[in-house]
Amino acid sequence: MAEEKMQFQAEVGKVLDIVVNALYSNTDIFLRELVSNASDACDKLRYAAIMHPDMTKEGGEFKIDITPDKDARTLTIADNGIGMNREDLIKDLGSIGKSGSAEFLNNLTGDKQKDATIIGQFGVGFYSAFMVAEKVEVRSRKAGETQGWIWTSEGHGSFAVDEADDVPRGTSVKLYLKPDCAHYAEAGDVRQIVRQFSDHISFPVVMHYLGETENINRAAAIWTRNKADVTEKEYGDFYRSLTGAFDAPWDVLHYRAEGTIEYDALLFVPSRTPYDIFQPDRNAKLNLYVNRVFITDKAELLPNYMRFVQGVIDTKELPLNVSREMLQNTPVLAKIKTGIVRRILGELKKKSEDKENYLKFIDAFGTVLKEGLIEDASNREDIADLCRFHSTAGEEMTTLAEYVSRMKAGQKSIYYITGDDLNILRNNPQLEGYAARGLEVLLLSDPIDEFWPQNLTQYKEKTIKSVQAGAFDLANFPLIETADTEKASDDAMKALTAFAKEIVGDEVKEVRSTERLTKSPAALSAGDGEVSIHLERLMRQHNQPVLYASTHYFDLNPRHPLIRKLAEKVEQGDTSETNKMMIRILFDEAKIIEGEPIRDPAGFSRNVTDFMMRAVFGAPEDKA
Repeated sequence: MAEEKMQFQAEVGKVLDIVVNALYSNTDIFLRELVSNASDACDKLRYAAIMHPDMTKEGGEFKIDITPDKDARTLTIADNGIGMNREDLIKDLGSIGKSGSAEFLNNLTGDKQKDATIIGQFGVGFYSAFMVAEKVEVRSRKAGETQGWIWTSEGHGSFAVDEADDVPRGTSVKLYLKPDCAHYAEAGDVRQIVRQFSDHISFPVVMHYLGETENINRAAAIWTRNKADVTEKEYGDFYRSLTGAFDAPWDVLHYRAEGTIEYDALLFVPSRTPYDIFQPDRNAKLNLYVNRVFITDKAELLPNYMRFVQGVIDTKELPLNVSREMLQNTPVLAKIKTGIVRRILGELKKKSEDKENYLKFIDAFGTVLKEGLIEDASNREDIADLCRFHSTAGEEMTTLAEYVSRMKAGQKSIYYITGDDLNILRNNPQLEGYAARGLEVLLLSDPIDEFWPQNLTQYKEKTIKSVQAGAFDLANFPLIETADTEKASDDAMKALTAFAKEIVGDEVKEVRSTERLTKSPAALSAGDGEVSIHLERLMRQHNQPVLYASTHYFDLNPRHPLIRKLAEKVEQGDTSETNKMMIRILFDEAKIIEGEPIRDPAGFSRNVTDFMMRAVFGAPEDKA
């Protein structure tokens, strides 16, 4: 069969160009990626051989061989794993899946050092070889097959595939190093990089150099060791080799569960928020092993709200030939999952005692944790104790328990308000009635905050209410702030609300007189039990249907001097254009405060400008 020349998939070309020309500042990671690929190939064959033992009939211990050749300026990374045939080489090395290149390109920051650290996270790890190599040659033979193949490319848009003889099972990647990368053919550099990034790969990494053979990694299952014998550096190195991350873990949870179900667990909580934490297909990245044999990383060992956790679970309670389909239904894994969840929640509770350090976790994963208030009914109250919230009590975040401890005598509810921005929420007019009575309100600015109160409806026998639903409670608490005792009469307010409804029309359900405002003249709100304004906005942003006109109320403060005067004029029959203009401005201001679009921005601007002109030059009738 003649050599075939082919073009890379279009996006591969873009990735190669960026990897070679823009990410050149941190080239060491290429070896981490190639060693990881080799380890994955060995794991795949070890798993496949459980069902098909003949695939490993050639024998030999699984291992990864690295051969630096200083004179030839080459570096070869070889494994005796699953291998690839012609179709695999074209598919795996000539293209990238949809979750690879597009995400990689979209997540580049422009910072070479930071961008280089994300190479392995997007399925583009192999291409990092072209950072250091002017040519890459891959020889491979798939386990169970007899024909070997060779794949070559210089990374300039094309590659070639041809048959090859005398290729051992597995894959060998030979890099023809660029002149300024010749140091990667030095034994010292190879040893240092492998020990930094791949020391805990579960297969021996053997270096062959100048006739000498040397094992350069520990090749030990760190999770099976006594945690007293594992150093912080070893945990950190294993975490980085496992996840491809460069940060240090915020927390390490290493234990052995004994009893009905036995397993070893080594779990990490990152110190930084992963780039894909809110992507729909993101799951907790736990590798499941049976007697140190890798089975799968898709066993769903944790609920989705714990998807920030990464690590390893190793058990003897499952047969080695367990199918991946059976894993989803086995009671053994269900018990392991329950145990892991309880252990993580207990660990977080312990870590929360250090408030300053715990807030780092909340900053990175607090939003994700709150999803558990919806998903995990059996642990809901424990999760609630771990969540932290901003409130009107001060700048520091609070727990629900601390909120309850500050509640006023006779207060039966925990009040909250939702919105897009914390600073804007602090000045929302709907809080005025609560502040005037010394009632604390939680300020919730995460999108998930619109939903979890529907599931966590009570905490320590206190109902959880939005400020709209809690407005009826205000009459039960005396004012503690000095408020204007004078107010417009009921008749005047009745006339004004009717007049205002004619002006704003079907943009609101009703115009109301309210006692919930103490400083602002007007505000926009939703009715008790109805969808909040913030949730309506979220629904619109996600193209969900909303009955906008049926849910909003325009509330007027009868104690505000402007409203009192305006009500008095309208009651006396003054429905002039000036008063209509004033109602329109008040309504548009209320919508702006709530983050809502106004119907006629140009008209609003003209009205405000007209009022400013009157303030500066006087009303037209005053000029005579």
